[in-house]
Amino acid sequence: MDRAALQERFGIVGSSQALMQVLDRVRQVARTDITVLVEGESGVGKELIAHAVHELSPRKHGPFIIVNCGAIPEGLIESELFGAEKGAYTGATERRTGYFEGADKGTIFLDEIGEMPLAAQVRLLRVLESGQFSRVGSNQTRTTDARIIAATNKDLGREVQAGRFREDLYYRLSTVRISLPPLRERKEDILPLFESFVFQSAQKYNSSRRTLDASARDLVRRYAWPGNVRELRNVAEQTVVLLRGESVSAADLQPFLRGVTAGTGTELMPIARTGEADETRERELIYRALLELRHEMRDVKEEMSKLVELIRGGFAARPSIEPNTLAGSNFVVVRKPEEDEEDYASYIEDVIYEIENGDEGEDEADDSALPDFMTNTQALPTLEDAEHELITRALKQFEGNRRQAAKALGISERTLYRKLKEIDEEL
Repeated sequence: MDRAALQERFGIVGSSQALMQVLDRVRQVARTDITVLVEGESGVGKELIAHAVHELSPRKHGPFIIVNCGAIPEGLIESELFGAEKGAYTGATERRTGYFEGADKGTIFLDEIGEMPLAAQVRLLRVLESGQFSRVGSNQTRTTDARIIAATNKDLGREVQAGRFREDLYYRLSTVRISLPPLRERKEDILPLFESFVFQSAQKYNSSRRTLDASARDLVRRYAWPGNVRELRNVAEQTVVLLRGESVSAADLQPFLRGVTAGTGTELMPIARTGEADETRERELIYRALLELRHEMRDVKEEMSKLVELIRGGFAARPSIEPNTLAGSNFVVVRKPEEDEEDYASYIEDVIYEIENGDEGEDEADDSALPDFMTNTQALPTLEDAEHELITRALKQFEGNRRQAAKALGISERTLYRKLKEIDEEL
């Protein structure tokens, strides 16, 4: 099958040299049973390439099973991949067939392989080398004739160096590597892809086809597309569903280009102002951006509030959390060993307060709130010495409780932490 036939069959649009190299590699490896590692950023189409390899192989009549390694909980991934016997673990009420058994005589696509836990990596290496495995809770050896295609958006070489991925498995998986470049590195493919998605969406929703004017075409070409093909398809679909009129301008497309992703800039293109209508449109876009920022900050506050609850709830009720970390629902905060839970929870609350109110008034102490033992008016020490003395006496009076000491001094605990650190450095 030549390139053109391959592109037509699997709906692969583009003519860049980088894409042609990928298609050539697919045609070369498809006829073999060799293990393939597909690399590329999120949204570039790694699953499509894996599917093409399977469909062009002698295994095309066998099953093609997709497994997202990052979506399976760590405690279940081995039973999902290799199966489990009845009673092997709590909740295993019946014998379970794993994905590798189901993929026999076919292909198994392990997406996000970089997220696989180390324990499961050991068993996967055995399957790669001998085709043998055993169900969880069983000593019986089973075999599978499944071709493995893996995909990752991580640099597995760096993951190996960091100790998060086995070196022997990395070399076994990467026998053949197919690297999919991001859209920003094959700009000549962007506009044909976008117009193809617009056409498909118009057919899907029984809508009239949209036509990009010169400004919209220029914007589509210049935008960085951090979400790659997935983002491109999403914007094309919004263009068909949400816009009225057949002609689409850059101002029409701009609200759909979020461009927010880890490690990339927003790359939002400015709108050329040609009159009052354009200025009004620009104000609307700015207002929308401010609203989105406000929502994001609210989400941050909610996550940090959950973290405070978790800290003060203690670790006894959450034994699955490692003792050196405090986990929110979407992020992990490294715990400083010298701080107890109550102090650290208060520190997080200070951060939440700053998100809402800024730093105004944070370090202002109210003299009337100072206790009697701090009102000595004899020989005046230097301001620095007086500050050290006040902090020392407050901590002594409250038996080292920094929260009560900070309250008595009329400052935040965060400020007290900083002052104590300065004292330690001077000593």
